[in-house]
Amino acid sequence: MPPSPAVQTPSIPATDGIHQLPVLSDNIVWIWVRGQQAVVVDPAVAEPVIHWLQQRGLELHAVLQTHHHADHIGGTPGLLAQWPRADVIASKADRDRIPFQTIAVAGGDCLTLLGQPVEVIEVPAHTRHHIAFYLSEGAQKGDEPALFCGDTLFSAGCGRLFEGSAADMHRALQRLGRLPDHTSVHCAHEYTEANLRWAAQLRPEDAGIRSRLAEVSGLRRRGESSLPSRIDLEHRTNLFLQAQDPDALAHLREHKDHWKG
Repeated sequence: MPPSPAVQTPSIPATDGIHQLPVLSDNIVWIWVRGQQAVVVDPAVAEPVIHWLQQRGLELHAVLQTHHHADHIGGTPGLLAQWPRADVIASKADRDRIPFQTIAVAGGDCLTLLGQPVEVIEVPAHTRHHIAFYLSEGAQKGDEPALFCGDTLFSAGCGRLFEGSAADMHRALQRLGRLPDHTSVHCAHEYTEANLRWAAQLRPEDAGIRSRLAEVSGLRRRGESSLPSRIDLEHRTNLFLQAQDPDALAHLREHKDHWKG
């Protein structure tokens, strides 16, 4: 009997944990693997993700959608064509803009995926129905907690305010900033170096920002990723997370042409 087109003989061993797949110019698709199953977060495009999963003989279990923008949901229909039984988990308030969702969620909901609890956190700001997904036990037992935050919290930055206000973003960042310090931050774009260059120009006296910029610049020169970040690292080097109130965050956004988000 021929193999299913969605599950091929693996050429690369599957490793449990959270993996990143860079696509387009700076998007990161996060792929959480446990055993022979995978959960994909915000697939911008389908083909690279399908190829990655098939190389490892993995079955798509679910897709997590943080918000409706095309560079986050664009690959989902193609993935569903290969794995039609996979669930698509998205904000129930965004049914019109993410119509292929099969599990509709809201803030405070808790799901079980790949045998582990996943909490839904509402963080409206970048878009009015943006959500994040929090794995309190990490990707495996004993691992650090993990956050999939889409375009809300970036490494050394935050998302643009397409549908929300500075007050919304401040509230969202403060909510995420209260997660445990050792939470790994899996944001959806590789913006760290540009954000830190902007922060270093704005706060040249900040040794922590300068040190992190030097480290990240070295990683990027070697073609390596700066992600994931961590909550404690963001507290030390992310000016938006440090903003004391919405007005301070809005003032930082006046420099928006000089950072990524």
